[in-house]
Amino acid sequence: MKRIIKTDKAPAAIGPYSQAIETNGTLYISGQIPLDTATGKLVEAKIVAQTEKVFENIGAILKAAGYGFENVVKMTVLLADMGDFKAVNKIYARFYPENPPARAAFQVTALPLGSMIEIETIATK
Repeated sequence: MKRIIKTDKAPAAIGPYSQAIETNGTLYISGQIPLDTATGKLVEAKIVAQTEKVFENIGAILKAAGYGFENVVKMTVLLADMGDFKAVNKIYARFYPENPPARAAFQVTALPLGSMIEIETIATK
């Protein structure tokens, strides 16, 4: 059985998908870009601000589903510029100072709405 997760503390989906789906004790969070929840617009075009906003949005979805960052087992990071990898890692390390989840990072040609970063997340209980 699957449970659809939706919270107004994170941006609404910008397409035909759910913010997250929980099934059999696993939470699958759709890729999050740095949208401001109130305005629906991208936050400023700096990788640090965008990465912080993505983690804020992920945190809101985790909380709505009854999970936390400690439950995250895998993240996939998509970057418009792999040159931003070091800056993203600094923010990532703040959320996972110990026992970080598995992760992959890719540079892609483009991301929705001109975002610099998108992160997909899987968490388990």
